[in-house]
Amino acid sequence: MITLSKIVQAKKRISNVVTATSFGYAPLLSTETNTNVYLKKENLQLTGAFKIRGAYNKIATLNEEAKEKGVIAASAGNHAQGVAYSAKEFGIKAIIVMPEATPLLKVIGTKDLGAEVILHGDNFDEAYKYAKEYSAQHDITFIHPFEDEEVIAGQGTIAIEMLDEINDLDIVVVPIGGGGLISGIASAIKQLDPRIKVIGVTAKGAPAMYKSFHDKKVFNSKSVRTIADGIAVRDVSQSNLNHILECVDDIVQVDDEEVANAILFLLERQKLVVEGAGAVSVAAIMHKKFKFTKETKIGAVLSGGNIDVQMLSVIIEKGLIKSHRKMKLLITLIDKPGALMKLTDILQTANANIIEIDYDRTSTKLSYGDAKITMVLETKGKKHQDEIRKLLVEEGYEAKEEV
Repeated sequence: MITLSKIVQAKKRISNVVTATSFGYAPLLSTETNTNVYLKKENLQLTGAFKIRGAYNKIATLNEEAKEKGVIAASAGNHAQGVAYSAKEFGIKAIIVMPEATPLLKVIGTKDLGAEVILHGDNFDEAYKYAKEYSAQHDITFIHPFEDEEVIAGQGTIAIEMLDEINDLDIVVVPIGGGGLISGIASAIKQLDPRIKVIGVTAKGAPAMYKSFHDKKVFNSKSVRTIADGIAVRDVSQSNLNHILECVDDIVQVDDEEVANAILFLLERQKLVVEGAGAVSVAAIMHKKFKFTKETKIGAVLSGGNIDVQMLSVIIEKGLIKSHRKMKLLITLIDKPGALMKLTDILQTANANIIEIDYDRTSTKLSYGDAKITMVLETKGKKHQDEIRKLLVEEGYEAKEEV
């Protein structure tokens, strides 16, 4: 494991730059899960994620010659901003290699922090390979996102902050991608209070670390696919697996549906914007992926909040449909004056708010003289939707639903 002294040193180095994010009780989530949950809000960190801790600590340990040459990293997200921000603080050059398909917003965000961006490759692995080659050719330091002791030590400072606030935790739940975050947190916790269980959470669509932990040997995935893009890591680092096998008590998995539920709950009930990777710890608690009681004190790390707004929009829309606050109806009407008005009058009687409507009379699937109406309704729950369905049937309408 990473020594506690190394993590304490990291805490001193980063203290003037990195935010000591809040760690507090989450009453609504605790009530929902019938336990005691405390949230470590790294989504409120300077760059929106924990990555700045390890990046800043690593750069701080470089000698002056290395700093003068600059640093390079490969990332399409949080690590990129962490390295860029840290390099800017030290007044040194930073190069970030990003996949060519990286969203423009992330590219601009990284450039705005002063870094030079090189777009290369179709995915992270190709960008990573290019960055390593560039590092060797130009003799500049490569800042690894997770397989580096100084980076890991920086991430471990989160655990010290958590235990400084609440020293009687029973379980700490941590997202896992490459394993740098949990290696640092678990190393600190097991040296400060080995009684505390450390549980890692991976996405089912990126199963490499989960399988490697349970098989106790490295397993690399052929591909990854998950909305938790911050932990969508294909390959496992042997050194990080060793840290994890030594310090972590268990690793569990959550699927994308469970992650989406957690994102929506945190947004709506806890008023926190959290990305997929940052929400997996809460998803594991909400969906009871490990054992706990109503007396258990659980610390959950929200590792980041840099979620793509389009993804957030999709999650919200699907969530509203699943929670019976929206319904989509497809109804065929006779295409004549007053037919649509009659339908809307019925829906008004049911106190349903029409927020979207489409009138199609030209589809080749329709009989002549018919029109297909697609409606999106704002509703007040399952009981309200049942009342709407019943009323439509009583009035002779055959309504299909999109889910």
